[in-house]
Parts: sequence; structure tokens; C-alpha cells
Amino acid sequence: MRIKHFYHIAMLLAVGMAISCAKDKEPEPHATDLPYGEAYITDSVRYEENHMTAYNFAYPSKDPYGNDIMLSGTITLGDSVKAHAYAKALLLYNHYTVYRADQCPSKGNLTEQKFIASQNLITISPDYYGFGSTGHHNQAYCFSQANAQASVDALLAAKKIMSAKGYSWGDMLFNIGYSQGGQTSMGVVRLVAEKYPDIHITYTFAGAGSYDLPETYRQFFSSTIAGMPSTVVSVLLAYNEFKGLGASRNQMFKEPVLSHIDDWILSKRYTREEIDNKIGTLSFAEYIADEMIDTTSNFFLKFHNAFDQDNICKGWTPRGNEKIMLFHSSKDITVPVANTENLYNFLISNGVPESNIDLQIHDIEGNDANPAHEKAATTFSLLTLTKMVEMLNNQ
Repeated sequence: MRIKHFYHIAMLLAVGMAISCAKDKEPEPHATDLPYGEAYITDSVRYEENHMTAYNFAYPSKDPYGNDIMLSGTITLGDSVKAHAYAKALLLYNHYTVYRADQCPSKGNLTEQKFIASQNLITISPDYYGFGSTGHHNQAYCFSQANAQASVDALLAAKKIMSAKGYSWGDMLFNIGYSQGGQTSMGVVRLVAEKYPDIHITYTFAGAGSYDLPETYRQFFSSTIAGMPSTVVSVLLAYNEFKGLGASRNQMFKEPVLSHIDDWILSKRYTREEIDNKIGTLSFAEYIADEMIDTTSNFFLKFHNAFDQDNICKGWTPRGNEKIMLFHSSKDITVPVANTENLYNFLISNGVPESNIDLQIHDIEGNDANPAHEKAATTFSLLTLTKMVEMLNNQ
């Protein structure tokens, strides 16, 4: 549930692959070691070739258990914003699946932010729980409610920080994410509808997210394969830990995954591709324990019910004026297209006009080297950029 480089082709066309930066960086404290309180900038990084500055920041939020905690994220803005202290819009960027510790925004993984820096936006990018300042904890993988809370709190904190620095911006707010970021972006839509009446999202771009985890696992069972096995392992680990399901590892996994979870997954030493290569198979039954696959067992039902509690395709009322692009490849075996189809049907049946939802289902094929899930991300990014720039120009 990750893309290699969101906006990859656009980057090649627009700014090339050679990117360097000069850092102006103070020692970074662990935000979780500091008292829960006000947001503040921890350090700044200058990306001269991209004409962009990044401000890493700590901010108050909640951990997956609902406890107060300080999380981390990054605010990025191009020189056009710095020169005039005014941005056309805010962009909340929800990142895709990452595993290695240095792949989160505050550690410098800013490929997308570098590209869009020229669009006169202020971009806010949360790390999510388990990365950045909370990197010594396990990540809350595909926990849409926890990650959405991290994103909304990052948005609110970044607005305070930038306002205090003398910046201002227009009324537009974009909410963007692909894969895990797509799930998070729709989690943000849900959270804002439920708890934040003063936040108005202009447009949400959600690509290939696991909005309906129970359906995702039903699809895996019926097809017997999952496109990126690392993501299956990570979902089970996260829900078992943060929902307190009490499963032992050998109830969830078979060898070789069983003996290598701490090294391959939890150490945050490897990328998604490296972990999937270590697992070495797409066959669900070769690394998931038989007890976990028995859909009639009470053990399986505990996980199913936990997934369903985080299901974005049920249990809430969207705002009737939401404007959303939903994107997916019908050939995706990492996040089945049924996720987007179910979400679309839920939104329509709960008051969002069909005219407000741009449903984009594409037959994008993949291969072993470039799975459909990742290949489709390029199309998603180009559609997103085209629509966003058009809206900015029509202000």
C-alpha cells in the first residue's frame, strides 16, 4: 500500500532527478520526551535547487490508544510564498506506506513536496504515529482513525505556527493521499465531518486506499494472493497491538515471517520492496497462519470485527457538499478496487451528490517489477495535479 515515488513522472518532466539540499538544523529532541503542549518548530531544512524550505515541527495530538502525545510532521513552502508571506491554498498531504525510518516527511522524504513547491501552496505533511519523533514505537499501520487524527491535528498546529510567522493563505484546502495516504485522506474527511465543523475541505483526492479492510481481506481469501505481503503482515501486527486482540505471533504468521518480524518489519531498517523480497511469496496461505485464514473461527472474527470498527464505508454521515476524486486501478491486487467501489456507493447512499464525486476506475496493468498499485499512482498524481492547478488558476 505504497508507491515508489508519488509524482515520479511529473518529477522527471519538471525538475529532474538530481536534488540536493543544504541543511540549517538544530539538534532535534524527541517530541514524545517533552511535555504535551503547544506546537513548535524543531528545525528547518533549505532545499536550494527546489527553491523550497521545510519546517519540521512537533505538535500535540493523540496516540492510537487516545492518549495525549506529541507527534511530528513537516511544513513545506516554496520561495514564492516566502517572498510574499501569502499562499493561494493549504495542502494536507497524507503519505503512502513507508517502513524504513528515514522515509517519513520529517526525515527528508519530500519528493512530492519538492515538486509542488512551485504551486504557491503551504503543504502540511504528518509523519503519523510510529515515525519521526515517535519512531521508537510501532506504526499504526492502516489505522485510519488514528492517522486521520494525526493529520487533522498537524493541519491545525501548522496553521498556528505559520500564522505566528506572519504567513497567510487563501480559503482553499486540498486533502490528498494515495494508498495508505488515500485511506488516511478519507479518514480525514470522516473525522472533520464528525468533529470539526470549522474545517472546510475544498477538494479531497483519494487514491487506492484500503477504506474497507474487511472487504480487502475477503478479496485476499478468495484470490489467495496479496500484492504486497509486507502490508498484510503490518495490518495484522498493528490491529493486534492497538486493538488489544491478544494474538500470539504464531497464531498470525508462518515461517519465515514468524521468526523475522522484529528484524524485517519492526526494526524500520528496510523498504517495502526489501521486505516483500524477504517474504518471497504473494500467496496468502504461505505466510499467514491457518488459524488466521479460518474465517469461521472466533479468532478470525476478532480481527474482522476490529477491521470493521475502522471501516470508512459505514457508520458515519458525510457532509452533503463534499467534493472528492476517488481513483483506483481495477487490476490492483494490493488494495482491491472493491474498496473504492464500496466507498463510492456509501457516499452516494448517504447524501453526497454523484456530481460531487469524480470516480476514476482505470484498467492499469502491472507486473512483478511495477505492480498495478504502484504503476497506477503515476496516473493518480497527474490527474490530481491537473485538477488542483486548474482550481488554483480559477480562483
